[in-house]
Amino acid sequence: MAGLEVWQYLLIGLIFVWSGFVRTSLGFGGAVLSLPFLLLVHDQPLVFLPIIALHLLIFSSWIAWRGHRQLVAENGGGKPAESNIDWGYLLRAMKVMIVPKLVGVVGLLTLPGDIMTSIIFVIVMVYAVGYVLDRPFRSRNRWVDTLLLALGGYVSGTSLIGAPLIVAVFATHVAAHQLRDTLFVLWFILVLIKMTSFVIAGVDLQLVHQLWLLPCALVGHLLGERAHRYMVEGRANLYFRVLGAVLILVSVVGLTSAAG
Repeated sequence: MAGLEVWQYLLIGLIFVWSGFVRTSLGFGGAVLSLPFLLLVHDQPLVFLPIIALHLLIFSSWIAWRGHRQLVAENGGGKPAESNIDWGYLLRAMKVMIVPKLVGVVGLLTLPGDIMTSIIFVIVMVYAVGYVLDRPFRSRNRWVDTLLLALGGYVSGTSLIGAPLIVAVFATHVAAHQLRDTLFVLWFILVLIKMTSFVIAGVDLQLVHQLWLLPCALVGHLLGERAHRYMVEGRANLYFRVLGAVLILVSVVGLTSAAG
């Protein structure tokens, strides 16, 4: 990012505040809802992807650990009756996603980008409308869920648009109070695989810029924590309705980009 103007650095910092807020409040979206804005400032995806990935590794592990410690504290220091993470469903989903994820990372299979993008966002729209209307769509078919998770795993290995599809499936199987932390553990695993591929490929991890952008993401993270608590504690279905609205926004932007 050498040679940018001062105003460009300021905009990049503000966008990382937004990225941290979205990621922490919803449990996803820090990349997919910030990267388009970042590319308007500096059109170099490989500059920003390692920064976003490292931030996700840091904050996902922090949030999941804090959620666990909070449950322990509420239980008087003993083992909580219920984890903040749905380990059972996470393990089942990872068994489905790991091979397609690796296939996507190493590029063993290349599917038409425009067609794949359109299919994914149409599927996500179906789920998202159900959340907004408080009538969540459920496939009621294990094989359909398996297919969607496999597709989400593959796309997360090739690009950043797999998260909305994965979230759409997870949200129908994981309780609202466990969903965000469960997703963060999943993102940690998936992003760690992606970061490993960056290191192997010799991609610049932008360690200098990590230092000044991490506090920006931290500000967004702290604001996102407050927003998340309000959504989960304020009304039982508010979190899912906001989640659905964001998924619709992501889908519309994605379909528009694919059509263009």
